[in-house]
Formats: sequence, C-alpha cells, structure tokens
Amino acid sequence: MTGPQTARRKRANGVESRQRILDATVEIAGERGYDGTSIAAVSAKCGLPASSIYWHFKDKDDLIAAVIERSFETWLSAVELPGEEVGTPLERVTLMAANVARSLVAAPDFLRLGLMLALERRPTEPRGRAVFLQVRGISHQRIAEVIASLFPALDEDDVHTLATYAVAGADGLFVHAEVSDGPVDLVALFELHARLIYDAADRMAAQGGR
Repeated sequence: MTGPQTARRKRANGVESRQRILDATVEIAGERGYDGTSIAAVSAKCGLPASSIYWHFKDKDDLIAAVIERSFETWLSAVELPGEEVGTPLERVTLMAANVARSLVAAPDFLRLGLMLALERRPTEPRGRAVFLQVRGISHQRIAEVIASLFPALDEDDVHTLATYAVAGADGLFVHAEVSDGPVDLVALFELHARLIYDAADRMAAQGGR
C-alpha cells in the first residue's frame, strides 16, 4: 500500500501547491499588473521555490493564463439560465445576471486580468491574452444561446447584436465598479442590465427584427 498511498499523497500535494501558486499570482497581478508580476514575486508570496512554480507552469505567461482559466470556469458556471420553475423568463434572466455578478465579485481576476491584457498591444502577444479572448468568445456564445432560446423569432444577426451588447455592457459595469471610489452594487447593476436587454430583445422580436 505504500506505493499507491505515496502516489496519492504526491498528487494531493501537487494540487495544493498549484492552488497556492495561482492564489499568490492573483494577489500579485492584482497589485502590480501583468508587467509587475514575476516568478520571483509569486515565489515569495506563496512560499514555494521558483523550481516548484516552473514544475507546474512553463513561464509567467503560462501562469497568468492558468489564473484566467481557473477564474473563468467559476464565472462560466454562473452563465446558466435557471429552470422554468424559478418564474417568468424575465425573472430567470435577471437571476442569471445576478449570479454572474456575484461570481465576478467573488472571483474578479478572470475579467480584471483579461481586460488588462486585452487592452494592451505587445509585439509578442502573451498567452494569457489569447486565452482571455478565447474564453470571452465562449461567454458570448453562451449568452447568445440563452437569448436565442428565449426569443426564437430573432434572427442570427439580432441574437449576435444583443449578445455583443450584453458582454460589452457587463465589461463596462465591471470597470465602473473597479474604478469607483465608493461602494457599487454590481448585482443590482447587472440585474438592470439584464432587464434592459430582455426588453430590447422582446421589442425586436415583436417587430420581426431591427
């Protein structure tokens, strides 16, 4: 039993170390941005040697990409339309928006780091930026599917326009919360955003498109 037990213990230690590294990277990147994040700084923060970090991640770009991916998984699980037992379609959409906002409040590093990288232009594109743009596309598709399911009368272009507006508006509300001096109720703002999009979709469907 020694062999299997030792292997399981090593795997568990490896998972724990990886999480410690990612948690430390979130803190460092949140304080210093992409350029200020380094393997040495992460090592000092998490208490693990640089060799341990390089065992899990090829370089800083790989590490930042992993942070975005981990946070995105949490965020994407919230982009799920509740079942019909919750209430009316509008109530379901509003609840979904509230869940998305709560996930961003709990784990904002996906959007914070991703937007930071997306707005920068570098001679060599960091892998984290490519990962963010990829998962952003997944987010857009998931929201488009929700809109199409609720408003089957809308054509593909209308659905795309509304989904694009939904994602862009969410970005803006998140940035507003990040830069505001005082407290911002992100959940309430996301609920309002969802209701406005729902109303727009309802009018577009009733009019047979734009």
